[in-house]
Amino acid sequence: MKKFNWGIIGLGEIAHQFASGFNQEQSSLAAVASRSVDKAKEFAEAYGIPASYGSYEELLADQTIDIIYISVPNKQHHSHILQALNAGKHVLCEKAITMNSAELLEAMALAEKNGLILAEAMTIFNMPLYHELHSIIDTGKLGKLKMIQAPFGSYKEPDPNNRFFNPDLAGGALLDIGTYAVSFARWFLTEQPTVKSSVMEPFSTGVDEQSITILQNEKNEMAAVTLSFQSKAPKVGVVSFENAYITVNDYPRADRAELHFNDGTTETIISGSSEQALNYEIENMIAVIEKTQPNRSLFLTHDVIDLLDQMQQKWAQQ
Repeated sequence: MKKFNWGIIGLGEIAHQFASGFNQEQSSLAAVASRSVDKAKEFAEAYGIPASYGSYEELLADQTIDIIYISVPNKQHHSHILQALNAGKHVLCEKAITMNSAELLEAMALAEKNGLILAEAMTIFNMPLYHELHSIIDTGKLGKLKMIQAPFGSYKEPDPNNRFFNPDLAGGALLDIGTYAVSFARWFLTEQPTVKSSVMEPFSTGVDEQSITILQNEKNEMAAVTLSFQSKAPKVGVVSFENAYITVNDYPRADRAELHFNDGTTETIISGSSEQALNYEIENMIAVIEKTQPNRSLFLTHDVIDLLDQMQQKWAQQ
């Protein structure tokens, strides 16, 4: 059994989550890189990682590294993905994987050309619960899909200089929390929708502070996506069918869902563990590399990024 060595580029909060929970038999965290060698050393020592580098280029030149996990700010994803792929590394990149579809298509083409795997670290596409729910839907007992609700509200301190509101750091609700809401909707929609309408209210810096979006596909399945950076809201996804509806609490890393049937009965579905969310991403990445499963999530990621593009195009017309 081949052992895969991972390297981390970007050592922010999500990288700490990735490293602290890393628990794999077939993979090991072998190296980290930061623009500060001291920061890289401190991170490596904290998590028992053998190698640390004071530049990203040094990490990419390490021939023992098989896979790069990218967790730098959104605006830097594209360039680091291309550099890693050109260095012969597989890439798992944090969401949102790129700023737009053009960037993603370029990265996908390079991955295919170099025979490498590219994937987005989107928890929803990797949690066992969502695969279990799809299996239930496929039985037909819930009937046809009709409507999806995907709200996500998060209060951020209104500081123009922090990454959430800074346009130079790709701030705004859409690329931070919106990717979860749109990914939730896209997971259940049976085919790609289009953005029928979208209204956005900007923050003083110009980035999107809150928005409401309606998606619809040719099967007349619809989804409502509501986002806010200045008001908290429960992350409760609702998927409505002819015969029942599904509720998923805290849907980004959910391991539990409720089925509510029209006759008043309910059923609880439990699958996986929220605490292992990032490990599922790692395991599925290895499975795709070893060709024991196809890279399905990348095509859903492309659909999501395309929808984010459409939303921003609607906003530009406001």
